[in-house]
Amino acid sequence: MRLVGPSGEQVGIVPLAKALELAQEYDLDLVEVAANARPPVCKLMDYGKFKYESAMKAREARKNQAHTVIKEMKLRPKIDPHDYDTKKGHVVRFLKQGDKVKITIMFRGREQSRPELGYRLLQRLAEDVQDLGFVESNPKQDGRNMIMVLGPHKKKTEAMAEARQAQEARKADAKANPGKSQNAAEAQADEAPEAAEAQTEAPAEA
Repeated sequence: MRLVGPSGEQVGIVPLAKALELAQEYDLDLVEVAANARPPVCKLMDYGKFKYESAMKAREARKNQAHTVIKEMKLRPKIDPHDYDTKKGHVVRFLKQGDKVKITIMFRGREQSRPELGYRLLQRLAEDVQDLGFVESNPKQDGRNMIMVLGPHKKKTEAMAEARQAQEARKADAKANPGKSQNAAEAQADEAPEAAEAQTEAPAEA
């Protein structure tokens, strides 16, 4: 067999008995790493440590893996301004996270004869979030609904990295200023009785 040492150095072609002897001498395992090679390749290593490190690498790779997610937001063609701002806020959050967003306009009754209302609403939304996303799929009629898909400018991996950095920054700030949140809470507690006292002492108007 061709033997590789614990540091990756080439030991050379040695008989099995010699390889086992070296493994016992180094207090390591003899692991076959290329069974189909001629001759087969084996390596001296701490197999338990190798398995642990491989598992940790796989876990880290899964954690950093970016999954494409399509969020969905449903609107009515005659949506009121407050509801529109709320829905737009959700779309903004999804795009910042690096997710795609499927926007569905739901038509009911006579609204189905006014598809231009839905089209204008989708155009307005696309323009409002153009700094964060782009129209990946143009508005199209689908039965009683009209659908448009927005894609994020930012890749999912970038969004995940930024979220981790922001979380680490918050943790570092909290560690560096442990009394900051406590002082803020105490200040609010001190202000509450004063406000209540001011209300009690305020003269009644005739």
